[in-house]
Amino acid sequence: MSSEVVIVGSGLMTPVGLSTQETAASTRSRTARLTSIDWRDSRFQPFTVGEVPADGIPPLQPELEKLPLTYREKRMLCLADPAMKEALQKLPKTAKPISALVGLPELHTTIPLKGPDFLARLAGQTGAALDLANSVAFSHGRASALEALSEACDRLSQDKAEFVLVGGVDCQVDLDVLGILDAQKRVRNSANPDGFAPGEGAGFLLLTTSQIAQKHSLNVLAKVIANGTAKEEGHIYSDKPYKGEGLAAAFENLFSNTPDIPPIGCVYASFNGEHYWAKEFGVAMARNQKRFVEGHQMEHPAECFGDLGSAHGAVMLGLAAAGLKRARQNTATLLYASSDLGDRNVTLLTAGT
Repeated sequence: MSSEVVIVGSGLMTPVGLSTQETAASTRSRTARLTSIDWRDSRFQPFTVGEVPADGIPPLQPELEKLPLTYREKRMLCLADPAMKEALQKLPKTAKPISALVGLPELHTTIPLKGPDFLARLAGQTGAALDLANSVAFSHGRASALEALSEACDRLSQDKAEFVLVGGVDCQVDLDVLGILDAQKRVRNSANPDGFAPGEGAGFLLLTTSQIAQKHSLNVLAKVIANGTAKEEGHIYSDKPYKGEGLAAAFENLFSNTPDIPPIGCVYASFNGEHYWAKEFGVAMARNQKRFVEGHQMEHPAECFGDLGSAHGAVMLGLAAAGLKRARQNTATLLYASSDLGDRNVTLLTAGT
């Protein structure tokens, strides 16, 4: 990238924290918050999920309450509200309306979620001055926020914007979603250890260039060094053989664009507890082992709050930026997120100055 792209703001809303600081502290201490709820699975056992505490979620705006929205969409709007506002605290008051690049679910239930409509409603819920004409929804699940980050880097490097908001939001603690996942035997329970705990949350990051950050005296949390993307043809819903090639290709795409990088000392992975996801990481690491510090740190925060769906990548970005800011390490942090329908996205961060 011709210009350094940096993260200057972060906002998180998760089952283990109602802000970036709270979520980062909880995940550092490996605090888990997975709870049983009243809704029952096909075995008449309560679902175990990662649910955001009710007292931390703002109400839906009255004008949105009147619309025929699904429970999932209403919940997502409310979850996104405080996370977006936290990330936008660092946006200068003189800034123009900002474009939002937001990751959304890839799999739908009764009523598909329409990206442009959701973004317009998100602006109404938060009161944020969004440039809706240049805002985009990336409906690709877990990997979507990292895909949005790559688009944000292109816009900033090409001077198409001074600031861009990147995020992701999802609610899998929804009766329709839980029912489908349960029928597919993907929810972890006493009879199915090879499953995951569905969760909910939101994450947003405020991005700009290092020059703009310096101009406005903004504190840099992390630098975005490179991004990589690929597709896994043998994804979890595909009939094609699963070879784990997609993530390895995304790694190779990233490293081919950044031949001279610090050694990687930490990896944030979108593991959610299903055994399926281990193979691709093994293939990717076997082909790129020399890039990583021996005994590098592994972080898979789903163990704390469950699988956050399309919020997962954005929340990992917020956690990784907070970790780099706190540790001031001379190594890089690699994040990757894998979606159910084959998208594989990878991002490399280093500490800000």
